[in-house]
Amino acid sequence: MEVVIGGVPTLTQVAAGAVERLLRSRPETVLGLATGSSPLAVYDELVRRHTETGLSFARARAFLLDEYVGLPADHPQRYRTVIEREIASRVDFAPGAVQGPDGTAKDLAAACREYEATIADAGGVDLQILGIGTDGHIAFNEPGSSLASRTRIKTLTEQTRADNARFFGGDVAAVPRHVLTQGLATIMAARHLVLLATGRRKAEAVHQMVEGAVSALWPASVLQMHPHVTVLLDDAAAGRLQLADHYRQTWQHKPDWQQV
Repeated sequence: MEVVIGGVPTLTQVAAGAVERLLRSRPETVLGLATGSSPLAVYDELVRRHTETGLSFARARAFLLDEYVGLPADHPQRYRTVIEREIASRVDFAPGAVQGPDGTAKDLAAACREYEATIADAGGVDLQILGIGTDGHIAFNEPGSSLASRTRIKTLTEQTRADNARFFGGDVAAVPRHVLTQGLATIMAARHLVLLATGRRKAEAVHQMVEGAVSALWPASVLQMHPHVTVLLDDAAAGRLQLADHYRQTWQHKPDWQQV
């Protein structure tokens, strides 16, 4: 696990640079896209590179991490709508190239199985963008999630619903209780994981993820078992890391030939 601590502009450039290198070397790259606040600056930077330098997504595919259950297709906080608004409609993805789990399906269990199979049929995800919740969840794998879990329906914790109420006008009651989410094993199958976290409210979750025991109590801690993880943090999110100075030195002296 590589930990990079810096300002948001630096973190944004590192994440966007990793995506660009993949797309330019392998145009048919499969990306994993996250919602929430953390990736937004990265999406803006990728749009800028598309507009100004010709970075193309035309042959790429992308899969969403998760989706609320029951939100109508035109709801502004439906994750498929959010991704369309924040990046998909602003670059040159081909029609149908960006897919997400179907939170409106009549048979949700079948929709989860089909989504899992679709990702596998695409050859798996090359680079997955991630955020982390204050309780240590990634995607919507809440504390207690099986480390071997696959795409499935989950019930959100009250903490997560309260955290996400900001997207629903501050109304916790408007936040759905159920979601479809890629499982921890699904996420771990991606070849490169890039996680972004900012703000001191994420500091304890980041500490447990990077330096704590691998435990279902802190689901993101499973990333310690992945061979290629890049964790991008601002100073506040890194505030609880015991080895923060070492991580800074490692990044400062990283060989030029060694990519993230």
